[in-house]
Amino acid sequence: MKKLSLVVPVYYEEEVILQFLKETKIVLDSLPITYEYVFVDDGSKDKTVEIIKEQAQLDDRIKLVVFSYNHGKASAVSAAIAHATGDYLLYMDPDLQDPPIEIPRFLEEIEKGYDLVWGIRKEKKDSFINRLFSKIFWGTLNKFTGLNIPKGIAVMRMFNRDFADEFLKYNETNRFIEGIFIDISKHWTTIEIGQRERFAGTSKFNFKRKMQLAFDAIFDFSELPLKITVKFGMSLVVLGLLGIFILVVLKLFFIDFQAGWPSIIASIIIVFGLQLFFMGIISLYIGRIYKEVKRRPLYSIKDKTNL
Repeated sequence: MKKLSLVVPVYYEEEVILQFLKETKIVLDSLPITYEYVFVDDGSKDKTVEIIKEQAQLDDRIKLVVFSYNHGKASAVSAAIAHATGDYLLYMDPDLQDPPIEIPRFLEEIEKGYDLVWGIRKEKKDSFINRLFSKIFWGTLNKFTGLNIPKGIAVMRMFNRDFADEFLKYNETNRFIEGIFIDISKHWTTIEIGQRERFAGTSKFNFKRKMQLAFDAIFDFSELPLKITVKFGMSLVVLGLLGIFILVVLKLFFIDFQAGWPSIIASIIIVFGLQLFFMGIISLYIGRIYKEVKRRPLYSIKDKTNL
């Protein structure tokens, strides 16, 4: 009998854990599989860990890894995959926006021989601003990185053991999970799933975190910012030389004018600002290289339950 591992990163989710377990167990108990939960707490200070530990005492299929402090969702997902033992792994959030009733459809699809099945949301249950931002966000990533990530992807996705083992070979510190998934998968598909309102609480994936994810994706999977820097620099040089040539021609043949110091100073300030901006882009790449070469662990574990 096949085994399914639910890999679930959690962060301040005390209001949803019990309902998540209740709804997923109803679905999982109806399927001809064995299963386990692998929760990874990413530094919550509420009762999230306490609630999961209480449930783990009642059911040894509930496993928990507790980080020493907040490492970020990408590290939490990586830790959950590393501790999962299933033939198939289902990555989902506990907020129940991606409904557990869709799990049988994922199983049906993965058993056709795919190594990865993405969930695609039929309709994003979110504010207009968030929907617009998501559309721009994923469109920009695909344009800048060339990853061709499916449009409208949900958190909910399923992959097989070989895929998980391959994922664990990726050791980079800067981790854009969706990009790594696309890089690994050789035979993936998508299924449309419904979406519900968040069961309780508020999303921790705020605008700041979304922007950080966008930067991580672009800088991890694209050299485009560096190429833009070079092209823009060359354009400035050409424009500068052209400007000097025009001024010389005007001075010699057409207009006898005095040097305009204010305009010169303004030009220097603009050029200096552009230099700092593009040096900053290069510095970001160097900083990421610095983090990678130190080879520090992705996360530090404070406690484990049923593992």
